[in-house]
Amino acid sequence: MKETSVLCLLFLISLLSCTTNQARLTVSSSSSQFFIRDFVSLSCEEDDSSAGWTLRRNTSKQQRTQCGTNGFGQLAGRSCEITLFPSDSGVYWCESREGPISNMVNLTVTGGSVILQSPVLPVMEGDDVTLLCKTKTTPSNLPAAFYKDGIVIGNESTGHMTIQHVSRSDEGLYKCDISGHGESPSSWITVTDKHTTSVLTVLLSVGSVCVVVLLVLLVLLVRWRAHRKPEAENPEEVQENQVTYTEVILSNRQQKPVKSKRENDPAALDTTQDVTAGQRIKDFKPEPDVVYSSVK
Repeated sequence: MKETSVLCLLFLISLLSCTTNQARLTVSSSSSQFFIRDFVSLSCEEDDSSAGWTLRRNTSKQQRTQCGTNGFGQLAGRSCEITLFPSDSGVYWCESREGPISNMVNLTVTGGSVILQSPVLPVMEGDDVTLLCKTKTTPSNLPAAFYKDGIVIGNESTGHMTIQHVSRSDEGLYKCDISGHGESPSSWITVTDKHTTSVLTVLLSVGSVCVVVLLVLLVLLVRWRAHRKPEAENPEEVQENQVTYTEVILSNRQQKPVKSKRENDPAALDTTQDVTAGQRIKDFKPEPDVVYSSVK
């Protein structure tokens, strides 16, 4: 029972260690949309450098490409630096050699003249989100119309729009349009539940003490096993105890008196009754015959 409990604790600790062994993909820009030849730097912020995290991406032409190969960016320390072209549009993430992956980021590179600057990472519920409709060659404060899921949600004379205290209902595809310049591509804005974020924060903070707790549990397990070991480690002593017990049983059996057949027969036990009956037969004397004469 104790061994099962210890193993369960070790299993829970290993789960916590796996949960905290993660990486976060960060982007140098606050936008998910870019013009041709814009520069961006992506990096994997690791909790455990021994996990071997690498940056990968999926595009319309390549799948699971690693940074530094097949024309995909240049490695600069732990970062991947990219001069962007339309072929670089796709999904980016960090992946470890052990299997887990980080959050994913969708980057869009356009050959047009208008982009929508929106959060590239998920935003927390209750935060304010600012959208900027930007042109490539003219000032960014031109009047713009903003759309969510294809429906106009506002017209702003300065090209800026702020969504206050976002909620899950604000998730969706956003784009903007500047009259005379064109329309931006669409980008998805993700809103994260505050409770979920708090739970993840707690799990990440627990990771700093997981190793210490695991070592303590391992020490306790070793000590417990060492304490139990002598009980089953002495087979000769166990055999000697068994032999001694057997000898005692045999000795008791030898000393126990064995009843004879006569003793086992209840009739044979009453010897007094047999002797008295014999004596009576021996002492018996028949009476003389009596002759009765007839009286006339």
